[in-house]
Amino acid sequence: MSAFSNPAFDNHEQVTFCRDAATGLSAIIAIHSTALGPAAGGCRLWSYASDTEALYDVLRLSRGMSYKNAMADLRFGGGKAVILKTADFQGTDALYEKFGDFVDAFHGRYVTAEDVGMSVAVMEKIARRTRFVSGLPKKAGHAGGDPSPKTAFGIFKGIEAAVKFRLGNDTLRGLTVAVQGVGNVGYFLCAYLAKAGARLIVADIDQARINRVVDEFGAKPVALDEILFQDVDVVAPCALGAVLNEQSIPIIKSTIVAGGANNQLQTDADGRRLLEAGILYAPDYVINGGGIINVASEFYGDVDEDEVMNRVAAIGPRLTGIFQEARDSGLPTNEIADNQARRKIAQAKTPTDQNPQ
Repeated sequence: MSAFSNPAFDNHEQVTFCRDAATGLSAIIAIHSTALGPAAGGCRLWSYASDTEALYDVLRLSRGMSYKNAMADLRFGGGKAVILKTADFQGTDALYEKFGDFVDAFHGRYVTAEDVGMSVAVMEKIARRTRFVSGLPKKAGHAGGDPSPKTAFGIFKGIEAAVKFRLGNDTLRGLTVAVQGVGNVGYFLCAYLAKAGARLIVADIDQARINRVVDEFGAKPVALDEILFQDVDVVAPCALGAVLNEQSIPIIKSTIVAGGANNQLQTDADGRRLLEAGILYAPDYVINGGGIINVASEFYGDVDEDEVMNRVAAIGPRLTGIFQEARDSGLPTNEIADNQARRKIAQAKTPTDQNPQ
């Protein structure tokens, strides 16, 4: 399995394969860039069809974190980790502590946090062996804890910006939003949308999650394979990626796609397909940056909760700027965002060990 020949390899600075036979840990940590600061990005626990698929995922996600952190103006580069959930996986304390040892071996070049399949409780276990971890229980008056509500709030502000730009609406009241995936981020997004007066159509692989948003927010459930193709004002993908592709885009009825899932485009060319279909796309790593903004604030300890919320709210105006540049240039929004992120990284100092002290 070669990282260099993997199609998702993008001049990553470091890719480390982590194995501990005693605990059963198999993990990959990828550092894409440290130009802007320590490489930061969550750890994902997932069942992959193959090791090659896991490598592809961590390479693509880590590049996305470089772009996400750059666009959020954070003192973070981009990194990501995946723990492979095998058939006999046992999520023991010892396994997560061993992962913490691997993180600590980077001496601060990689900062981990919660992602799909993980929790605040698991991050506490990892933190027993390393201080380079965020997403820990919140202290009074400080940022911290589960980043999902902040991610959801940023997506909500992004949806507001997209609706204003495309539909000319100053409010979401009376509009309909289809939310694909109502786990942590999707649930909190539904709460924000319902409070704003939006109607909700939802789908998820977990019936209990569906029942929760139906009971609390009056959402209408539909089949998982139908959610993207509802006749709605906004489609919000909040599950896993690659849902926007050559097959799905032609049958999407909404004129706005704005959701929290990472890597929603199966390929970069799908951004052009969305543009040609008349669909306004909010680049995923821009709109879902609220969580990493919270993580950065916790890690550096530089602002309080109110300022974190102000920084997350800035995602709306940031997206509006991308939408305007895309309209004026005729380029897809994902290309505009990529170009902006690359410029920010290129303008930073040469990658070096930027260990937090």
